[in-house]
Amino acid sequence: MFDRIAILAPGLLGASVARAARHYGAATHLTLWARRPETRLQLKGRPWCDAVTDSPADAVRAAQLVVICAPVDQIAALVAQIAPTLLAGAIVTDVGSVKGEICRLSHKTLGGRSHFVGSHPMAGSEKTGWEHGRADLFKGRTVFVTPLPETDARAAERVAAFWTTLEADVATIEPDAHDEIVAHISHLPQVLASTLCASLAQRDVRWRNYAGGGLRDTTRIAGSDPKLWKTILDQNRDEVLRAVRGYQEELHGLERALANRDWFEVQAILERGRAYRDQFRPIP
Repeated sequence: MFDRIAILAPGLLGASVARAARHYGAATHLTLWARRPETRLQLKGRPWCDAVTDSPADAVRAAQLVVICAPVDQIAALVAQIAPTLLAGAIVTDVGSVKGEICRLSHKTLGGRSHFVGSHPMAGSEKTGWEHGRADLFKGRTVFVTPLPETDARAAERVAAFWTTLEADVATIEPDAHDEIVAHISHLPQVLASTLCASLAQRDVRWRNYAGGGLRDTTRIAGSDPKLWKTILDQNRDEVLRAVRGYQEELHGLERALANRDWFEVQAILERGRAYRDQFRPIP
């Protein structure tokens, strides 16, 4: 699909993009840049990495596609840093889980000489680091592609086609609509898992030794990087607050039903929850 792809700041997602691009033949040449010198040394010689550069500007000089995998609060700044050295017509995308402000700032920065098209793979993990990357991470998973109304249509099509080549299921949606959706289906679950564990941490420490599958399954993502999630919650604060408040109403409804011994309502809430869960789209 592309002769040269540059991947900036590869962690789990960036390394997976590189591995998948090599596996599916989406690029002829893959160049990576990592902020830490020790990471750059570790990446050299990997079979899914053709070159490693010491600066992001050097990484993108000949790239037709640039994939930025930095934390969400650093993406727009990286776009501004590489803008002067991008090829005319180059496409820049990212993997951040917040899109509105990133897409608007980055589109303005590139000014039409090159093109920014936001992306967000729903394929993360509580694990971090490039060493956990997998070529099949995106297979059967949703990847949001988030062009603005003024985004170059051909660039948006090529970004969508790139993710489709990696066997992802692409959903194209405007950035602000994306942020509302993920606040409910991704950011809220992280908040619930983390706060549940934080609440239990105030109880008898021996209780954690008795945890069964239910607690372990429900709280798996509480093991995610707190610094990463603090940044995400900051960037999508307003939508997450709306999601939390909506959930509180549902929880208060269950609380009222329990207090009133309204077992019909308790069962109705549990049945609505099961029906929603049973209708999840299967993934590999």
